[in-house]
Amino acid sequence: MLRFFKFIPVLIFSAFVMFSFSKPTETTNLKCMIQMTSYLGEGAYVVISLISPEGEYDQTLYVHGKDPQWYNEIYQWWKYYGKKRVDIDAISGATISGGERAVSVLKIPNKKIDMGYDIRFETAVENQEYYTKDIQFELTSESLKSKVEGNGFIRYVRMIIQ
Repeated sequence: MLRFFKFIPVLIFSAFVMFSFSKPTETTNLKCMIQMTSYLGEGAYVVISLISPEGEYDQTLYVHGKDPQWYNEIYQWWKYYGKKRVDIDAISGATISGGERAVSVLKIPNKKIDMGYDIRFETAVENQEYYTKDIQFELTSESLKSKVEGNGFIRYVRMIIQ
C-alpha cells in the first residue's frame, strides 16, 4: 500500500504536463519568392494577406517594408490594419527594389487551405502606383506549389511548401 502512495505525485505531475499545454495551431510553412519587375524608384512595400471567403482581410502574413509611417499608403490594407492598431501579426522585412527578388517564409493555417480563402499581394512605391491586387489567388493545396504572374510591381511569385 505504501508503494502506491509513492507514485501519486508522479501521476499528478504527469497529468499536469499532459493537460496544461494547449496544442499549437497547425500551419504549413510556405517558402515564397517574390520577383519584382524592373522599375525605377524606391523599394516597394509589399503586404501579403489572407483574405476570407467573404472578401475581408483575415490575417497579415508578411510585410516587406519596415517603416510604419508609410503603411497608410497601402490604402486597402491600412483600412483593416489601421483600425486595429495592434502589432502586425507578421514579420516585417525590407522593401524590395525594382528587379530584385526576396524570399520569405509564410505560415499558413492548415484549416484555411481549400476553404475559399485567398492570398493577396499588395504593392506600393513612393510617388508611383499602388496595386491593391498585384497578385491574388485562391488558397488551395495546388496553388501552394505554383508560380503566379503579377499585375503591377511584382513580376511573379513562386511558392514551395517546406
